[in-house]
Amino acid sequence: MGVSKSMADALNKQFNEEMNSAYIYRSMAADFYAKNLPGFAVWMTCQVDEELMHAEKIHRYLDEHNERVFYAAILEPQATWKSPLDIIKAALNHEKHITKCIHNLIHLARKVDDIATETFLSWFITEQVEEEASAQSLIEKLEMIGDSGTGLYQLDKEVATRSQNAPS
Repeated sequence: MGVSKSMADALNKQFNEEMNSAYIYRSMAADFYAKNLPGFAVWMTCQVDEELMHAEKIHRYLDEHNERVFYAAILEPQATWKSPLDIIKAALNHEKHITKCIHNLIHLARKVDDIATETFLSWFITEQVEEEASAQSLIEKLEMIGDSGTGLYQLDKEVATRSQNAPS
């Protein structure tokens, strides 16, 4: 059974959401570099790589179902934030948006009785739980250290150890 037109269109939209996420996070990484926080920039760059991997998963799924992938224009992302805490809060808010998008895809898959796509999307649900938890954990650490330059320095060193293969 193939993917319905409405499901293919929705998956294409999500593909572009994931590409946009990578673009937003790349801008956040640039701001971290500008703030002399290379560890946070590394953390955010790993986030970029994850979003691109999510987009690739959707791309392959559409390819496997002989559906065309369409690349939409990407809007210019915000370039600067007041603080590292503001950046991570913005990232968490964006992840919540993506979670809602994935939930909407699952609702559509159920509506059109597309069990294969619903099963495919279940991985993304688990991934979004991890994405939100990771950002929330960083927010809590940033709030804990407050205005401590030493604390921020230490946290920057800690987050620099994130690798592409580590859980988000």
